Amino acid sequence: AREVFLIEESMAAALGANIPILEPAGHMICDVGGGTTEISVISLGGLVVSNAIRIGGDEFDEAIIKHVRNIHNLIIGEQTAENVKITIGNAAADKKIEKMEIKGTDAITGLPRRLEMDSVEVREALQEPTNQVIEQIKKTLGQTPPELAADIVERGIVMTGGGSLLKGFTKLVAKETGVPVILAENPLLCVALGAGKFLDSIKDMGRRYYHIKG
Repeated sequence: AREVFLIEESMAAALGANIPILEPAGHMICDVGGGTTEISVISLGGLVVSNAIRIGGDEFDEAIIKHVRNIHNLIIGEQTAENVKITIGNAAADKKIEKMEIKGTDAITGLPRRLEMDSVEVREALQEPTNQVIEQIKKTLGQTPPELAADIVERGIVMTGGGSLLKGFTKLVAKETGVPVILAENPLLCVALGAGKFLDSIKDMGRRYYHIKG
């Protein structure tokens, strides 16, 4: 019979980030995907606490689009916003100010127009969505049993997903939570790698997850 195994995204991300999830200790994983962010505390192969919000890399791009439209009356597309985020985006304050030129459509005249943006302005545009992620991390830490929270303070928060690659994001999370933050080795691939590891070890670990036969 055909079998289907389900694994939580946070668990897959943790496996892909090489977190020893079966240990009797607390591990926190924060997976910032394109449309959602999932924050989970894992111990003994199970989820102890898990929260998710509809904020991710796509919302970072949308925040830049809205900022440019509201402040500069310039309409830009998602690709331009993503390029700005990748090139000069920074979630944390930085002494070095980077600049880049973008092109869009003037919201008043309808004509093409150029605009120079700097990293300080982009950071301001990204404050709301990044702060929402941080508040969710704080909420999850507050829901974590004390003994597991102590483990997390010692071991740190592991961040995965494309959104975690935003420059300065791990630094900002560490500053706001007071907990060390580690960026996974392959943030974009952690979920896929973890799902593969799960399938490879299904005989030993499959019983710990939801299992559907079809």
